[in-house]
Amino acid sequence: MPTTPSLQDVLDAAEELWPRTLAESWDAVGLVAGRRDAPVQKIHFAVDPVSAVVEEACGAGAGLLITHHPLLLRGVTSVEAGTFKGEAVHRLIESGCALLTAHTNGDSAVGGVNDVLAELLGLQDHEPLKPVDDGLPEEGLGRIGALPQGMPLGEFASRVFGILPSVAGGVRVAGDRDAFVQRVALCGGAGDSLLDAARHAGADVYITGDLRHHPASEARENVRGGRPYLIDVSHFASEWMWLPAAAQALDRVLSDRGYEVEVAVSGINTDPWDFVLTPG
Repeated sequence: MPTTPSLQDVLDAAEELWPRTLAESWDAVGLVAGRRDAPVQKIHFAVDPVSAVVEEACGAGAGLLITHHPLLLRGVTSVEAGTFKGEAVHRLIESGCALLTAHTNGDSAVGGVNDVLAELLGLQDHEPLKPVDDGLPEEGLGRIGALPQGMPLGEFASRVFGILPSVAGGVRVAGDRDAFVQRVALCGGAGDSLLDAARHAGADVYITGDLRHHPASEARENVRGGRPYLIDVSHFASEWMWLPAAAQALDRVLSDRGYEVEVAVSGINTDPWDFVLTPG
């Protein structure tokens, strides 16, 4: 008969799926708050540990909130409740809800953010753009693969737009709308650090979020307007797509170990932008 796992049991299952060794050296992943011996009956997944998400998880009686983005990525010297981060920590602790972060380890893992994006776009034979040094060949940041059939850049951009959650920023494209594309590189979240990797891998188009002006401009100049073309998407939207798959994967691992939990995915849009103005 299924039993309720402890927080440590859930952490062990999460480590199997998203090993901490896959996290980038600058990242802050793992358990942020919570007692390892506490029972966990409900688990809540979200991209960002913002106030509304914390309130949603605590209000639902979750024993664990798993977010992709860290709450404490940059150092703090106080978590007094008068600050947004301090209030989040207090609310979580007072509600008996632990907080776990799976960030770049969730990006690089098999079945992680980038694999989910690649599969949703139908990429074949995809592999990491930046493989990890000591890991499986399938582990690493970004992905590159091929569409079963090529198509015009404008049509492909419309496909990307169609699979992502609706957010204010939409999708921005740099390149010839009618150019034929088939080899696709991608990186969920902010991926301008992999612009050169996408070019060297022979991508026709590179999809990522948070493309800043100077890296994007220089990337376009380096290829003299040619390939790879660029598709800039919402950071939040590109990573939200992973949550249902992550929730299902964790539920499956826990079930295989004889545990029963209730798993939910937050529907709160935590993209920071509310509306956009465009010409015309």
